[in-house]
Parts: sequence; structure tokens; C-alpha cells
Amino acid sequence: MQAPKNKTPAPIQITAEQILREAAERQAAEPKPPKQKITDPEELKEYQMRKRKGYEDSVRRNRALISNWLKYAAWEESQRDLTRARSVYERAIDEDYRNPQLWIKYAEMEMRHKNVNSARNIWDRAVTILPRVASLWYKYTYMEDVLGNFPGARQIFERWMKWAPDEHAWNSYIKFEMRLGEYSRARSIYERYVIVHPLIKTWIKAAKFEQKLGETDRARAVFEKAIQYLGEDANDERLFIAFAKFEEQSKEFDRARVIYKYALDHIPKQNASELFETFTRFEKQFGERDGIEDVILGKRRFQYEEDIKNNPSNYDVWFDYARLEEEAGRDINRTREVYERAIANIPPSNEKRFWRRYIYLWINYALYEELQTKDFQKAREVYSQCVRVIPHKLFSFTKIWIMWANFEIRQKDLAATRTVYGNALGHCHKKEKVYKEYIQLEQSLGEFERCRTLYNNFVKWAPQSCYAWIHFAKLEHTLGEIERARAIFELAISQSVLDTPELLWKEFIDMEIDEGEHDRVRKLFRNLLERTQHYKVWLTFAQFEASIGNNENARNIYDEAYKLLKNSENKEERAMLVENWAKWEEEVGDEEAIKNVRQKIPKRIIKRRQSQTTEGVVEEYYDYIFPDEKSTTGLSILEKAHKWKKQKMQDS
Repeated sequence: MQAPKNKTPAPIQITAEQILREAAERQAAEPKPPKQKITDPEELKEYQMRKRKGYEDSVRRNRALISNWLKYAAWEESQRDLTRARSVYERAIDEDYRNPQLWIKYAEMEMRHKNVNSARNIWDRAVTILPRVASLWYKYTYMEDVLGNFPGARQIFERWMKWAPDEHAWNSYIKFEMRLGEYSRARSIYERYVIVHPLIKTWIKAAKFEQKLGETDRARAVFEKAIQYLGEDANDERLFIAFAKFEEQSKEFDRARVIYKYALDHIPKQNASELFETFTRFEKQFGERDGIEDVILGKRRFQYEEDIKNNPSNYDVWFDYARLEEEAGRDINRTREVYERAIANIPPSNEKRFWRRYIYLWINYALYEELQTKDFQKAREVYSQCVRVIPHKLFSFTKIWIMWANFEIRQKDLAATRTVYGNALGHCHKKEKVYKEYIQLEQSLGEFERCRTLYNNFVKWAPQSCYAWIHFAKLEHTLGEIERARAIFELAISQSVLDTPELLWKEFIDMEIDEGEHDRVRKLFRNLLERTQHYKVWLTFAQFEASIGNNENARNIYDEAYKLLKNSENKEERAMLVENWAKWEEEVGDEEAIKNVRQKIPKRIIKRRQSQTTEGVVEEYYDYIFPDEKSTTGLSILEKAHKWKKQKMQDS
């Protein structure tokens, strides 16, 4: 059996990095080829023959590999044999004449050896064959420039420009002429440049060229021609910013301001953010207060227009936009335009909740015309248009009718006011507010017959409205028509459905009390008690008897209520009745009466029951045990527990 290997870690650990480093350090250096020293022509010829054979073999194996040709030609050049080097380059060109690097190396070889005409010949052949290769043109012009043959270089540039090269070529040509001081030639080049490349930046470069030469009028003409030539493409903030800055540097601040405003009016808002910022800085530096405010207004208008474009039904944005124009207060027509655009966005759905914000646009518009512009006829037209827009068959807005009527009141046109209220009653679904406002107006004018007519229509339309009945009766009471008021109350309490009957009965009873008709009051209380046995009615009845000094009747009412409520399941009402009765007896009664009532005061105990809302939860509640009730088993146990506890405390 083979013994197990020792798997314990070695005392000295060696990392992979150390192994690789030691292997690299111990690796033997590659032997270098021996240096060959050539001492006679025969040996040189042998060396050259051997090298040429090697290069020929390499290019024969892969004739498309240009690097082999370049090495071959470079070696022939190093041997001072330019004829053979040219032969190699020509053979390579025959293989791949589309390779720019081959032409460049060929021409550079001739340039190194000062064969200028040969180099020109090579460059000329290269640019003729490959006119779209910019590096060949650059090298060609550079050679002529270095040689001082500026007309020749210019001629080469002209040949190049006929091919409509990219912007760098034009810029190189212009720099060449600028370096020679030929500014008129450079100007003519720019004129062709902006036609070949009609871009914003090329026009700006042409204008800056004129500005640099101090030709302000020419520079301005370039900018103006750019705007005219480019047409719609000229609506770019870069062009106008450059134009305005040029005028700013020329101290023509009014011109610059006009350019900024023209640009802001014609460039789409989403593409003019930088233009806004530049205009703001310009106005802060050179403008007056009004100019700065105009810029800020323009910027905020731009933001609002963008928000409206995204969501035309965003009425909050319309509110802010209209408020901005109102606060600016400079152009009434512009403010009206904003309001007209806003109210044109009618809610798409005929649901009232979508119209609530929209209707306030009309209200603000009408108030603006009335309070700001003082154009009352225009305000009247706004109200009239608003009520025509609202779909009254589905819903209406009482607020707009009331505001229109109040507007006519301020114009002291009573007939128009009544007409508005009449139309409102014909169109509104919820007429209560209209009736209230209309009646209040007629009442303030002393037109009580009209008030009676309106109240009569009011109670016909809403017979359940206690407000209408109460105020109708109060009107008659105020006018001294007690029988009319009483008849109205009698008719009101006879209605089968009322929204707040307790208020109606209270007002009826209070009126009879004010008139001193105590028998009528008692009759009303009895009629009310036939409809409800609420303990508060009994309390009020008893308090009435006590208030007129008839304590015995009051005591009888308390006792009657106590007996009737005995059968009621609501023990809490009965307990509250007894507490109020006891307080009253303590104030006006004798000891016997007080004792009699106190004996009726119940005991309050805490009980537990299952919750009716949450399953499995026990809740506590108060229960009342009256003395005249029979003791239950649970109560007997409770009394025994109290007696045991009391006895235990006495013993201790």
C-alpha cells in the first residue's frame, strides 16, 4: 500500500509572481547576429545582391503588402542608389496606386535629396490620381510654401478648391493668404467658402475676418447676407448671438437689442435657451430697467409657452401666464390674447369636475376687464360668452351668474341685474344660492312684494328647504304680518320631508314666544312631541314653563318625560334628563323635591361586549342602572362583591 503524501504547507511559501520573475531573470539572452564589416567592393556587391534577393523574394511572395515595398525602397535609398529606389516606388505604384502613403514616401525621398522638380512631378501625379486625399494636397502646398513658391502654392490651392474640399482645406488656404498679407484674396476665398459650405459657423468666420480687419460695415453686411441667404436655416441662435455681440463690440447697443428681439421672435423657443441668457446678460450690462424686465418677461413667457405646448388643458399654467401679463400691464391686447387662448381650451369632457378650474379663467378675464381696463362693455360680453359656453342641460355654475348680477349692480343697471337673476333661475340646477342673492337684493331695495313672489317660487321649487320657509316667515314677521308668518310656519311643518326640521320648529316656537302666545307654544310642543320623543324637546318644553314662572308645570313635564323615556332603550337620554331635572330642582325646588329627584338618578357602570365592527374584539361601554329597575343576577353579585370588599376593609 502506497504511503499518503505529505500535504502540510511548506515552511517557505513561493508565489506565482516570484516564479515568473526568477524565470525571466535566469532566461538566457538571445544571440545577436555578428556585425559584418565590408572592406572591399566585391564584398559590398555580394552583400547588396543578397539583400536585393531577399527583398525581391518578399515582394514576390506578397506583392500587395506595401510595407515590403517601402522597406525595399528605403534600403535602396540608404545605398545611395536613387535610380533603383525610384524603380521600386514605381513598381509599387503599379501594384497599388490608391495608397496615399506610397506617394508621400516617394515624394519625401525626392525632397530629401533636393530633387524638387521630381517631387513636384510626383505630387502632381498623386493629386491628379487621388484628388480627394487631403494629405497629398497639404504636403504639396507645404512644399511649395517652404520653397517660397507662393504663386505655385496658390495655384495648387486653386486646383484643390475646384474639388470643393472640406472646411479645413478652405481654412488652410485662407491662413496661407493671411500670412502673405493678401487680405483681398482671403476675402474672395471667404465669398466662395460660404457658398460651398453654407453653414452658420462659416458665415460667422467670414464676419469675424472682416471684423478683425476693422471693416465694420463689411462684417455687418456679411451677417445680413447670411440671414438673407440661409433663409429658414438662419434661425439659429448661434448666428444671432454672434451678430449681436459684434454690434455690442461696435458700441451699437440699440442695433444689438433689435437683433436679440428679432431673434427671439423668429427662433423656436425650445432652441433659444442660450439666446435668452445672452440677452439677459446684455440687458443687465447695457440696458435700463424696462429692458431687463422685458428680458425676464420674455423668459417666463417662453417657459409658459413650452408648458402650454405640452398640455394645453393645464389651466394652472394659463392662470400664471395671464397673471404675468396682468402684472406687466404694458400691453392690454397681449393680456386679452392670453385670456382668449386660455378660454378656447374647453374641457373635453362634460363632467363638472373638469370644468371647475376652467370657469375661473372666465371669472378672472371678466374681473380684469372690469377692474384693470375699465372696459365694462367688454366685461359684460365676457360674462355673456361664458354662460353660452356652459352646457346648462348637464350642469351650471351659480357663481358666474351671481358675479354677473353683482357686476350689473355695480353698473347701476337694475333691470339688467333682474334679467341676469331671472336667466340664472331658468338655467341653474341648484338655485338656492341664486334665490338667496336675488331675495337679498330685493329686500335691500324694499321690494317686499317681489320678495314674497321669490319666496313663493323658492318654496315651490324646494319644499324641503327649511331655510326658505324660515326666512319667508321671518320676512312676514318683520313686516308685522303675524298671521301670514304663522300660516307659512304651519304649512312648512306639514311638509313630509324637511332637511332641518329642528330649526324650523325652533323658529316657529321662538316666534310664538316673542308674541307671548303661551298656549300656542304649548300646543306646538305637544305637536312636536307627537312626532319625536327626543329628550331635548322635553328639556326645552320644561325650560319654557320654568321661564314663565310655571314651575309646577315644568316639574310635571319632567316627570312625564321620565316616565315616557322609561320604555326607551336609550338609557343615556333618560339619565341626562334626570341630571338636568336635578340641577333645576337644586335651583328652584324644596328639599323634598330635590330628594325625590336624586332618588331617580341612575348608577353608571362599565360593561363589556363584543365589538360590532371588529370581530374578536371586546369593548367597554357605560350602562345606567335606575333605582326603579329590578335587580338582575349580575347586579346582585356586584353588590355582594362591594359588600365583601367593604367588610374586608373594616376588618383590616
